[in-house]
Amino acid sequence: MPYSEFTTITKAEEAFGLTTVEGRRFIPDIELIKPSQQLVEYLEEVLPIAIATGSEKVRSELIISPILIEVWKILEKQIGIFSGEEFDVDSSVGLNGRCDFLLSRSPKLIEIDAPAVVIVEAKKSDLRSGIGQCVAEMVAAQRFNKMKNKSVNTIYGSVTSGTQWRFMKLEENTVTFDLSEYPIPPIDFILSALIWMIRNA
Repeated sequence: MPYSEFTTITKAEEAFGLTTVEGRRFIPDIELIKPSQQLVEYLEEVLPIAIATGSEKVRSELIISPILIEVWKILEKQIGIFSGEEFDVDSSVGLNGRCDFLLSRSPKLIEIDAPAVVIVEAKKSDLRSGIGQCVAEMVAAQRFNKMKNKSVNTIYGSVTSGTQWRFMKLEENTVTFDLSEYPIPPIDFILSALIWMIRNA
């Protein structure tokens, strides 16, 4: 059963013995990082196209990827960004398949290296439909890090349509969901939140 088979959070809870907590924003009040003018102008130009076309692939390529590249640049290219990579951790329990996006604190780009810290799952519209899959991928990242002896305290995740973002975190066996959805534009909070997650995993 690959990640995509975790169509609900209940499936992930039962498969991995997770407890879920629903609440308010867990990202603290952080100083917002201004995006480059290049990213701002780019998003102004492509957002109407991405929204009109509507496919997950287009939204991933035109909206999500440029935002993650901006994160990579701000963090001085000292993180790894992976898109559509196979992330086979333990196929016996369904922790296998492709992640839409995975960020690691290792600067290696040829292959995924620990610690994996942020998972971003792209969806066309209904963000809830991607939560179970994202949680399964977060569990995989947690186990991957332990296998590599590079465990971190928290794995963060996001389900996004590109224009709407939802955040969650995994600590031990507890998944905490921020019930709010955060829109772009503006891009400042999303950019700052992703950077905060990488730094505080």
